[in-house]
Amino acid sequence: MMYPIGDVARRTGLSVSAIRFYADAGVVEPSGHTGAGYRLYDIEAVARLEMVRTLRELGAGLAEIRRLLDGRTTLRELASAHLDVVEREASRLRARRAVLRALVRGPGGVEQAALVHRLVSLSDEERERLVEEFWADVSEGLEENPRFVADLNAVAPRLPDEPTPEQLDAWIELATLVSDPEVRRAVREDLNARFADGVGQLLVSPAAWESYARAEPLLRDAVAAQQAGVDPDSACGRELGERYLRWLGGMFGTAFEGVGSRREVAEGLSRLEPEVLADMEREARGHADGDPYERYRYLVQVVEGTLEAHHAELAGYAAAFTWLARALDPGGVGGRG
Repeated sequence: MMYPIGDVARRTGLSVSAIRFYADAGVVEPSGHTGAGYRLYDIEAVARLEMVRTLRELGAGLAEIRRLLDGRTTLRELASAHLDVVEREASRLRARRAVLRALVRGPGGVEQAALVHRLVSLSDEERERLVEEFWADVSEGLEENPRFVADLNAVAPRLPDEPTPEQLDAWIELATLVSDPEVRRAVREDLNARFADGVGQLLVSPAAWESYARAEPLLRDAVAAQQAGVDPDSACGRELGERYLRWLGGMFGTAFEGVGSRREVAEGLSRLEPEVLADMEREARGHADGDPYERYRYLVQVVEGTLEAHHAELAGYAAAFTWLARALDPGGVGGRG
């Protein structure tokens, strides 16, 4: 069956002039003509015109469509090429949106706009280099504990291929933060005050890191027991409590054998859960207390999309600390509440 051009226009949604244009351009030629010279199209030609319309709406050019219709390329190849283009354009649009959102939120002139645009447009390698330079600067004075410095450097953001607006906003703030000389100075002074000497230095020493690694299986077992509803005053609870005391004794070079020392350890553990939960609540608000180091860690988690999972893990450890306190002192502070 042959269709006149008016019917073809109604079937395909193309205008009569567009159908004539595609015929004259050699993309989809008429299947025949009436005696009066009017164009006619068979069902196959109508289907080709519908494909042309779809491909044009997706941004394909006439030359590409000709190659497809002539069998010189496949629909998959054409779609793949255009998908790459669309994804690059979508990435550029997300970056522009992030820049505009940042400029709308706060005051800033042309220089601020240029800075924000540059930060959003950084490649993965440039982002990594920016963060590496930040940690190389702020870890000055902590060289005696290379494991600790390496751990600090490991807290680097990895922006997803398709970040959300919130992730892009967090990256802009984070990149601005690590580029600020005053922030670098404040973080360097804070880290040195905490960990350059004294007890803080011991807590991040290589021996301490090895001890923390040995504690990980114990804590995982305590989390699993607490979440499974195991009674702290059971054989399992008492065994895990003893493991914890042995680990703690090994770390500090002492034994926790008497009732008084066990109760003291239990009291310390029972205080951890409310402290951890308070820290999580403060972190969920974005660390509004002005601590740039904590703000950095928060922003990294937002950029990577790990904040919720990290909080769930911390909540599990916090509950396990309370569970261990009850295992160590069932009838005392750890056993109440």
